[in-house]
Amino acid sequence: MNQNYINGAWLDGAAASANINPSDTADVIGHYAQADAAQAALAIEAAAAAAPAWGLSNPQTRADALDRIGSEILARKEELGTLLAREEGKTRPEGIGEAGRAGAIFKYFAQECLRLRGDKLPSVRPGIEVEVTREPVGVVGVIAPWNFPLAIPAWKIAPALAYGNTVVFKPAELVPGSAWALAEIVSRAGLPGGVFNLAMGRGAVVGQAMLDDRRVNAISFTGSAATGARVAQAAIGRHAKVQIEMGGKNPLVVLNDADLAQAVQCALQGAFFSTGQRCTASSRVIVEKGIYPAFAAALKDALAALTVDDALRAGTDIGPVVDAAQLEQDLRYIAIGRDEGATLAWGGRRLQREKEGYYLEPALFTDCHNDMRISREEIFGPVASLIPADGYEHALALANDTEFGLSSGICTSSLKHATHFKRHAQAGMVMVNAPTAGVDYHVPFGGRKASSYGAREQGAYAAEFFTTVKTAYCAA
Repeated sequence: MNQNYINGAWLDGAAASANINPSDTADVIGHYAQADAAQAALAIEAAAAAAPAWGLSNPQTRADALDRIGSEILARKEELGTLLAREEGKTRPEGIGEAGRAGAIFKYFAQECLRLRGDKLPSVRPGIEVEVTREPVGVVGVIAPWNFPLAIPAWKIAPALAYGNTVVFKPAELVPGSAWALAEIVSRAGLPGGVFNLAMGRGAVVGQAMLDDRRVNAISFTGSAATGARVAQAAIGRHAKVQIEMGGKNPLVVLNDADLAQAVQCALQGAFFSTGQRCTASSRVIVEKGIYPAFAAALKDALAALTVDDALRAGTDIGPVVDAAQLEQDLRYIAIGRDEGATLAWGGRRLQREKEGYYLEPALFTDCHNDMRISREEIFGPVASLIPADGYEHALALANDTEFGLSSGICTSSLKHATHFKRHAQAGMVMVNAPTAGVDYHVPFGGRKASSYGAREQGAYAAEFFTTVKTAYCAA
């Protein structure tokens, strides 16, 4: 059994769970420890005990440890990417790319250890100097989702450690293999006991322990909007710092003057790759009426050329849905779309392959409008709605008519419209002639409205969440 990692030691859990390959449900990847409330408390206790010394540690010590982690991830990215694809279902090339990104994140934050900035300012009072510095928050609880089981933990854990915090990491139950592999690498990086802790288990047990324990000073959560609201309420209720990334119903606007081939590729990659299981997926494609017929036909042709199969098989474009529950949800929304009067122009069938798995043909709906449930609710699968627009202003209004605000994109050859859209799209991230999904690791990630709450993730902006500001006055 793969164990939890607490206070520098590997420990059995109160129980164990099987990790199942969604491409082949007969393939059990391994059995992984499940922490109970007592073991979760032990992890929090270890992190709290280690926090004072780690918070005052030499930044070069932290930099060297994070650089070692990043270097090993990069050296093993094919192995780690294969494991990721096997347990989560995205294709092996996508998994390898994610592993590479995780390694790059650790190496980026290794250098951020040495770049923590402050200010020295004159006081308005004579004979007094003012210093503004950043200090670690303390114990950070990391609650990560299943869809990016290496990259998202990396962009939470790396800055937490870089800025002198200690970590309790609870991965999603569906992807313990990637979490355990990451923890095993971290365990050999030279960190003192208790600085990093892995507590695999149920959210209702391990996650709740983090929310309830006052020794956890901050919570960084990525997951569903409903769970995020509960996390925020619990954290704010006891004055813990909280950072939440939730869902998206991201629009991709295609104007009449767009390059058709480029726009089709943006929609194809943004909506359907990684099986559509990305919070930045472009699940609403808003197309100006002049290009709508040609765009719909070209996108259908592109979908017909895709291969849906085992995530580890060479040539697979789209792997399986992550598990049976997500597959059921996708199929339910496809039925809802048809009942609402949308035209299922392509796909939407459950597929059978050589091995039993959760395979779904990508679904494309046409003749949609923005009030349909399939156009408003996050499905989190390979399902996209094509919505016609009368012109640019109408398309912009449709794009912004959502409770979410994570990523928003436009395909156009007009500098005027691209510039206007960048300013007026109500989203935290805007893409011009690029898929809505796919971001760099060294710039801020996050959204507006119901998509995000709290400080941005990634890049230098991560310091806003993982540090606290201190102002010190000194009289001569």
